Amino acid sequence: MKEIGEASRWDRRGRRWCTIFGIVSAVFLVFRTEASALDTIYMAITPGKNFQHVIYPIAQEKDYMWEEGIDLKLLIIGATPSIQGLIAGSIQFTVAGTSALIAAAKGAAPLKVVLAANDKVHQWLLSKPDITSPKSLKGKRIATAGVASSATFMLKQILIRHGLDPNRDVAYIHQSGGTQLAALLSGSVDAIILGVQPRYIGVNAGMRELIFFGNEVKNSWGTLATSDRFIREQPKQVAGFIRATLKALRFIRQDRAATITAYVKFSSMDRSLATRMYDDLIGTFTRNGTVDEETQKNDLTIMRQIADVSELVPISRGYDFSFAHEADRLLNETGWRP
Repeated sequence: MKEIGEASRWDRRGRRWCTIFGIVSAVFLVFRTEASALDTIYMAITPGKNFQHVIYPIAQEKDYMWEEGIDLKLLIIGATPSIQGLIAGSIQFTVAGTSALIAAAKGAAPLKVVLAANDKVHQWLLSKPDITSPKSLKGKRIATAGVASSATFMLKQILIRHGLDPNRDVAYIHQSGGTQLAALLSGSVDAIILGVQPRYIGVNAGMRELIFFGNEVKNSWGTLATSDRFIREQPKQVAGFIRATLKALRFIRQDRAATITAYVKFSSMDRSLATRMYDDLIGTFTRNGTVDEETQKNDLTIMRQIADVSELVPISRGYDFSFAHEADRLLNETGWRP
């Protein structure tokens, strides 16, 4: 009888373990089925991992992309190969929106900017401390990232506004490879155009922050591009991707600490510097991922100059903010909050 009782207990335990195993297997199968049902989207982020790009890993980590049925794969690659990937169809989105607009201006590629993270340009003109105003730049040497850099053309517009002839009153030293700051600190140039992070180094070294481009020109920044083909063939995926991104845009405004933590993880940057960047830049982010028509026209004017195109480029060739407008409307209707 004892042996029969023990056998019975083992039988009950066996059935219990079988039941538990069955439940676990069923749950695993459900998760596996859900995972396999996700649409894989490849997105290119340029190696600089600029602050505005933090919205995409946040959209990924907060499961905003998963909620839209998207398995987002972030690829760190340069602007040119990312544009090539868009055209070939191996990449679905890129943060190299400026390069996409240049290609669109040339008529070389059917690409569209579908989201703008910022409505202020993240570029500055730093100068020697004794240069106290833009007019003081007359006769000075300014280092830029290149003759065809969008920031170079923007600076020329700014100089005109301050009463200077940008083609006669200043001398441009076009440099590549991020050597501009070293040139300013060594005294070989009088002013430089540069981005967020090197700006802090220059200011800390005693250089003067002479011009913030975001206060001088009305252009977009942090633009996201995709292909006309992807819009045409996969509009639901485009809509879902943009909705998830707008959720991240709303999130970063609401949660300073979490956004800083996410950027530190994404960029491997020191937390104190990431905090400084958040506080300086959060006010430049758009509310709904779009910019107005005047800004779009200004962008395309710059792109025409870079591409050396004389004809006007219609907005419809370079932009499609319809997905962002619709996503914003739906989020507002449902009262979505981070």
